[in-house]
Amino acid sequence: MIKNTKITVVGSGYVGMSLSVLLAQHNDVVVLDIDADRVEKVNSKESTVADNEIEHFLREHTLSLTATLNKEDAYKDAEYVIVATPTNYDSDTNRFDTSSVDRVVEDALGLNESALVVIKSTIPVGHTAFLQKKYGTSRVIFSPEFLREGQALKDNLYPSRIIVGGQCVASQKFAELLQSSAAKNDIEVLFIRSTEAEAVKLFANTYLAMRVSFFNELDSYALVHGLDTKAIIDGVCLDERIGSGYHNPSFGYGGYCLPKDTKQLLANYEEVPQTIIQAIVSSNTTRKDFIADEIIKKKPETTGFYRLVMKEGSDNFRFSAIQGVMKRIKAKGINVVIYEPSLAEDSFFGSRVLKDLSEFKAISDVIVANRVSDNLNDVASKVFTRDLFGEN
Repeated sequence: MIKNTKITVVGSGYVGMSLSVLLAQHNDVVVLDIDADRVEKVNSKESTVADNEIEHFLREHTLSLTATLNKEDAYKDAEYVIVATPTNYDSDTNRFDTSSVDRVVEDALGLNESALVVIKSTIPVGHTAFLQKKYGTSRVIFSPEFLREGQALKDNLYPSRIIVGGQCVASQKFAELLQSSAAKNDIEVLFIRSTEAEAVKLFANTYLAMRVSFFNELDSYALVHGLDTKAIIDGVCLDERIGSGYHNPSFGYGGYCLPKDTKQLLANYEEVPQTIIQAIVSSNTTRKDFIADEIIKKKPETTGFYRLVMKEGSDNFRFSAIQGVMKRIKAKGINVVIYEPSLAEDSFFGSRVLKDLSEFKAISDVIVANRVSDNLNDVASKVFTRDLFGEN
């Protein structure tokens, strides 16, 4: 078992936090962040994200894990620097904003002469090769992550696969670090070029978005024609070639990854003929339009939106599909109220945020829920949802 390797993880979101906890079981991990509150949380053995497994490990396991705001201290003597900073999609440039990743790579290469810099942030296809050429080095590679919000550490402990964009000794050792820290045995490991690894990440997420879109459009068809959506999906998914994953209808794919990754892949197709990728991106808008119209048909005076988070067990509602539906409802002049316990504010984009669930239920003519909850059983007749299987 490999021990006492110093690893610096830059960023403490879902990716950074889960990797830090995973690797700190057998290695010395330092988390570098620009947010003092997050640094204090990590040093107090508190998670910066909502993830039960991470919280459990911080409480119950012996981890060599510290956090700092000081990049010189963080990079000093590190054998590996893992980049886990956000790359939001910039609609003006039609690509990811990689500025945070680029700054970390420049700092890490400048302050450490030997560390392998492993990019975990999602980036455009070819960006790692661009950085390698810019700095004249092979010490920068890409290794995609495949994590679910709220289950990020679990997905690192039991990974579907490990993909590393490099075949040098340091790259192979990095894969060994991930393997030795995981709970799963016999993990499939794939060593490929970073450019192909970047493509794997975008194509995998776009395929998942396509699957979500397919079952959502199946549901739209069934709703219009008065058919039993669940019966159709059950019949379709009994085909073992199709299976039952990602088949539960929703208001659209959302969260931090799928919307931006599909748009970035579409941008990468700028000079390549395609129709499916564009359709996947467009279908999400079509679904939100359809869902909003179905709600508007009910002619509610006040529409209540139950939870803005994407899924159970997550605290993230960035780009959640339900927000797109909410904006469409508000545009029609319908009064909107929100119940979202993770929001401290009293309003959200001009709509009241109610803290009392009973009050929320009482004043809402229609309650819109992307995912149902037992909390709504007593007002089931008011609830509009497409959650047919009770799963994320």
